[in-house]
Amino acid sequence: MEPAKRWYDDACGTALAMELVGERWSLLIVRELMFGPRRFGELKASLGGISANVLTQRLEGLERAHIVKRERLAPPANVQVYGLTPWGCEAEEPIKALGAWAARSPDHNPMLPLSAASMMLSLRTMIDTAAAGSVPAMAIGFQFGPESFVARLVDGALPIVRGTAAVDAHFATTPRIMANLTYGKWPIAEAEAVGDLVFTGDRDLAARFLDLFRLPAKAEVE
Repeated sequence: MEPAKRWYDDACGTALAMELVGERWSLLIVRELMFGPRRFGELKASLGGISANVLTQRLEGLERAHIVKRERLAPPANVQVYGLTPWGCEAEEPIKALGAWAARSPDHNPMLPLSAASMMLSLRTMIDTAAAGSVPAMAIGFQFGPESFVARLVDGALPIVRGTAAVDAHFATTPRIMANLTYGKWPIAEAEAVGDLVFTGDRDLAARFLDLFRLPAKAEVE
């Protein structure tokens, strides 16, 4: 592979981070792959506004940077997918920290569209870990169109994986409505009443789960 281009004559790790994922869409591609490999078409569908040509370029750049790797799923699927390398997966913590910091901006608009992966990563970012430690273990399922996730709350930790499993509560809705339920504290029953949500499972447990998440306070700016 060709060596990555250099933008800055600077040994700082922050400068190198910008060279690795600073091009438009690159960091969001990493975000979308955080919960497992995806097909090219799935990535394009989750990143509204990106062209096929730009997505191809960014994936190639992330491959050269050793952040993304191409894989082929085993039969019967036998299709090419893109996934994060082990080092690429380590980007989760800085992405979460950057997202939490940016959410404090007065310009942050939480009503803009968001992808399924973005919604799931926000849960891992905004959870109140201190409060979560006193909540009983539970499994929560999410269905956003063709995408399914399972979050398991155990001792304050919240690992999330793609797929389905037996869960204590299950939300079938859109990422936007899920954000309203989680951060806008829209009651589950109201979302059901207007047809924006299909909920099954333990309502009390689900309510305790949703109460663990808050957006950070806005920064004071002059």
